[in-house]
Amino acid sequence: MRFHHINGWIKPLLVSGLIVFTSVGSSVAEPVVQDPLRPSISIIIDDIGYRLKAGTRAIELPGAIAYAFLPHTPHAITLAKLAHSHNKEIMLHAPMQAADAEKNRLLGPGALTMEMSEQQIINTLQADLASIPHVTGINNHMGSLLTRHPGHMLWVMRELSRRGDLFFVDSLTSNQSIARQVANEFSVPALQRDIFLDHLADETHINRQFDKLIALAKRRGSAVAIAHPYDETLNVLTTRLLELESLEINLIPVSVMIQQRKNPQWQASLSHSPKAVKSLKP
Repeated sequence: MRFHHINGWIKPLLVSGLIVFTSVGSSVAEPVVQDPLRPSISIIIDDIGYRLKAGTRAIELPGAIAYAFLPHTPHAITLAKLAHSHNKEIMLHAPMQAADAEKNRLLGPGALTMEMSEQQIINTLQADLASIPHVTGINNHMGSLLTRHPGHMLWVMRELSRRGDLFFVDSLTSNQSIARQVANEFSVPALQRDIFLDHLADETHINRQFDKLIALAKRRGSAVAIAHPYDETLNVLTTRLLELESLEINLIPVSVMIQQRKNPQWQASLSHSPKAVKSLKP
């Protein structure tokens, strides 16, 4: 099964029991056809931009994986163009202040921090977005402090709402994050990650996390994972992504996952629960 990045928002259509995604204003003509009874996963690979070889290898993985690019990094433009040519979904991996002062030394350029004014946040975010071609969404790099601060999240989401063409994924680096809640208040399409695949860069650990991702998707109907372009992660994904068809799991773009989770009838069908589907009938 082939998957394609879709520019613009996704319009789901039901055709002969299959979900067909057509793009609104997309230059990609070929539709994405999905079996709505299958569980779905989305995978985001973070930290793209510093390492050309690792980034290239990550982008060459099969399927509808999304790639989150750190702004103003040496290879971000080249790799984003490569990802776009492979019909992949491209995101800004927006650096945000962490609660741990030591981690903040690794934020890199384009960071959003607590001492910034609203205008500074907006200007920095706009510059970050402009540094990544073909960007369709955002997630946070670090951000365990900023994502739990109502004022700064309000400024970020108000700017995303003003633009009207971007989604937000909360990387959930803090269990106190309010990012998705504020995104919802501003009608910014949003979700949050469920699993980190490679908190430990060890292939045994990553395989176990991938198993958890599949189990969660089968239990809930869908699941979202975040990973990184580590050699160990790419080794595991190179093998495990080939298993998805036999496992009857759909790998879908993040933007499609957001639309899927907004549709109660669809979510009920993915749960394989007749009771759940029945409960949604008028």
